[in-house]
Amino acid sequence: MKRKASHTITGLLATAAIGTSVLIPVQSAWAAANFADINKAGSYQAAVKTLAEQHVFEGYGADLLKPQQAITRAELAKLAVAAFGLPTGQGSAAFTDVGSGDWFHPYVTAAVSAGIMSGDEAEFLPDQPLTVSELVHVVAKASKTDRAALQKILGNAQSQAKASRAEAAYLVVEAKRTAQQAQQVQQAAENRVTSIEAQNVITLVVKFAKPLPKEEVELEAAKKNFVFDNGLTIRNVPQLMTGTEATYIVPTTVQKEGTTYTLTYKGKQAGTFEANPEKLALRSTQQVTSDTFEVESSLEDGVTDYGNVIVAYRNSRPNPFALDENNQYNGKTYEILSSMRDISVTITPEGGEPIRAGYVPFTQATDGRQAPKFRLPDGQKLKPGTTYTVTADWATLQKNTFVATEKAPLTIEEVKAADEKTLSVTLAEDPKDELFALRSITLTAPDGTKLTADYKLTSRKGQVGTFELKDGALEAGTTYEVAPAGDWAIADSVRVTLE
Repeated sequence: MKRKASHTITGLLATAAIGTSVLIPVQSAWAAANFADINKAGSYQAAVKTLAEQHVFEGYGADLLKPQQAITRAELAKLAVAAFGLPTGQGSAAFTDVGSGDWFHPYVTAAVSAGIMSGDEAEFLPDQPLTVSELVHVVAKASKTDRAALQKILGNAQSQAKASRAEAAYLVVEAKRTAQQAQQVQQAAENRVTSIEAQNVITLVVKFAKPLPKEEVELEAAKKNFVFDNGLTIRNVPQLMTGTEATYIVPTTVQKEGTTYTLTYKGKQAGTFEANPEKLALRSTQQVTSDTFEVESSLEDGVTDYGNVIVAYRNSRPNPFALDENNQYNGKTYEILSSMRDISVTITPEGGEPIRAGYVPFTQATDGRQAPKFRLPDGQKLKPGTTYTVTADWATLQKNTFVATEKAPLTIEEVKAADEKTLSVTLAEDPKDELFALRSITLTAPDGTKLTADYKLTSRKGQVGTFELKDGALEAGTTYEVAPAGDWAIADSVRVTLE
């Protein structure tokens, strides 16, 4: 197959970023006006001139551009690779009609490697003209823009007509402009972090340019979007602060003093911040049940539970308020006790070994007090008469000891079946807190079959809580004996039957 050998090769290099080509000519640059036939490009002359001056669009010898001539596959490969900064020198084009010494070899190889062009079995057909439709197809792939939109750019050009070099130049220029505009729109639509403050050792206040969509503050999404270095992680969902448009409380694991952290949001570096070693100042600790105790803080001491200052809880808290930029309200500065999810404390019996106790979900302020609850590992109990000391790497306690006493278990008074999977459990009295949390009951059928139901978090209404079966289902007409799983409660002759 005969090939054109008259192309002027200037040995140019280009970067990969669209519209930001850095051209390094080996030979001296020349002006597009030097081409005697550039005026034959007609309405496409500006585009041809632009690409010619960038050495992206080259001529036949030093004088002719031949803008009206049909563009070949080899020429389009060169044009697309150079214009859109596709990497050369990668992969290989194993075509019988593309030799290593051919001027178009690196461009064909790059175009094929990038997936914007392909050959016909063993041949690439470098000298074959392209149709308008084929031109649009290649440019759409190279620019990552919509094919239908590019077809409209060429107006009345017939899709099966041969595409001219001028049309190719014009389409490339317009495709680059379209891609740049789309990129600008996308960047404008993307949110960004404007400031990060470590409010205390487990709490960040992160300000965004605009509010986060609902789906981005769900826990799994938040864990993917908010990524820190140096071992720091997010513990719970970001919560929008009352009185702000896009300022969020972000609970973290314990920050290490003297450490500079980097936040990456949605894969992009969002900023750095210095760890804040300040621990939260808590008042006291006391026993609640035989295996549960609490730590208490107070607004009077300048510590507020996050639920008082976030939009999500403002209708459920008796006295919600908004902090200003300095974390002040009515002239008083507050530390924010962020979500306790996945937080633990250490409790040490006098003369004994330390025990890690985990936070009991939704107990931070459910009874109107700032008193998150912590529970010993399964099967362990506080020993009456023993003095316990509570410590934490995220808080200091003014009074950090208590003497354990004998605590009576809760009393299950009645259980009703709402359906084959759901049970309503009534206690003898209101526990006035989420003490149902992480508790279970066992139901035993006459034939010995056992079912287990777990408490549904935050379902308690006074002394009544909802429990749901994990596996299996109640059989209609069968009466089950009810017993607590463990000794958190007692159930004297309590039975339930699904009617």
